[in-house]
Amino acid sequence: MEDQNTNSRRKFLKLGLISGVTAMAGASLVSCSSEEKKPESGEKMRLLTPDGKIVEVDASNINKYPEALITPAESRKGIPDRKFVMVIDLAKCSNARTCVESCQKAHNLDSDQEFMKIQLIQNNENTEPYWFPKPCYHCDEPPCVTVCPTGATFKREDNIVLIDNQRCIGCKFCMTSCPYSARQFNWGHKAKYDKKDQPYSPETSVPGAEGTVVKCDFCPDLLRQGLLPHCAKACPNGVIYFGDKNEDIVTNGEESFQFSKLITDRGGYRHLEHLGTKPNVYYLPPVDKQYPVERGFENEEEINERYKNVPYVKELKKQGKI
Repeated sequence: MEDQNTNSRRKFLKLGLISGVTAMAGASLVSCSSEEKKPESGEKMRLLTPDGKIVEVDASNINKYPEALITPAESRKGIPDRKFVMVIDLAKCSNARTCVESCQKAHNLDSDQEFMKIQLIQNNENTEPYWFPKPCYHCDEPPCVTVCPTGATFKREDNIVLIDNQRCIGCKFCMTSCPYSARQFNWGHKAKYDKKDQPYSPETSVPGAEGTVVKCDFCPDLLRQGLLPHCAKACPNGVIYFGDKNEDIVTNGEESFQFSKLITDRGGYRHLEHLGTKPNVYYLPPVDKQYPVERGFENEEEINERYKNVPYVKELKKQGKI
C-alpha cells in the first residue's frame, strides 16, 4: 500500500486531497445522472484510489465539505464515516519542533503553551533515549469526557475528542482525570489575535477563552478540507502519519501505508495501553533511529535548558557533546 511515487503524492496533496476515492476527510466523488451532470470546470484534481492508483478527475465531479465555519452544534457530530488515527514514527524524530511551532501558530498559542509536547524518554539507564512527540490521544474511552459536568468535553463519532469553551466552566476535572497530561488551563493569552470578528468554533479552538481548558484537537477544520493536521504537514522528517482507520490508510504527505499492516509490521503500540483508554495515536518503536539524540539540541539554548535535569543530558554536557 506504500506509495512509491513521492512526486505524485506531493502533487495531489497540494490539491487538498489525501486518500481514497473518497478523500480522507474533505471530498468525495459524485455519481451524477445525465440530468444532474454539472458542466466541467476544466480544473483537474488527483485522487488516490483504495488500490493505490492516482486518478485524475474534473473538479466539478467532486463534492467538498463546506469550508465555512462549523457551528458548535455541528462540531459535536464529527465528519461522517471517518475514524481518524495518528501514527508517530519514533525512529524519525529529531526534535525539530516544527510540529510544535506550526500548531502554536495555527491555534494562536503563546510560546509556553504546547498542544504537542516533545519529551525525551529513556526507558532505563542501559538504553539510549529517544524523542517522544505527545499530542492528545483522542481516546475511545476518554476519562475526560466522563468527568466533565457540563458536556464541554465530548467524543465524536470520527474518534476526535473536542472541548467547547462556551460550555467549559474551568473546573479542571478533565485535567486531573487525563492520565497523559494532554490538557492545560488557559490563564490568558499574550499572543495577539487579529481576527476578533471570527465566530468561535470548537473545531478551530480559536478564539480561545480565558478560564477554560484547551488541548490538541487533531485540526478537524483542516480534515474537512482533506488536509493533514498542522503538525503532520510541518514535520520535515515525516514523523507523523495521519489517516482514516475505516479506509485503513495513513500518510505523512510523502508516503502512504496501509494502517493495519504498518502497525503489525513495525510493532506499533499505544502509550500506557494498560490504562484501558484506547488511544487513537499509535507509536512505531525507535528502532534503527535515523538521527542521533544530540541533533535535538541544535535548535536553541532554550531547548537545552528545557531538558537540563534529564540524567542523559547531564552526561552529554559533561562530555561536551551539547
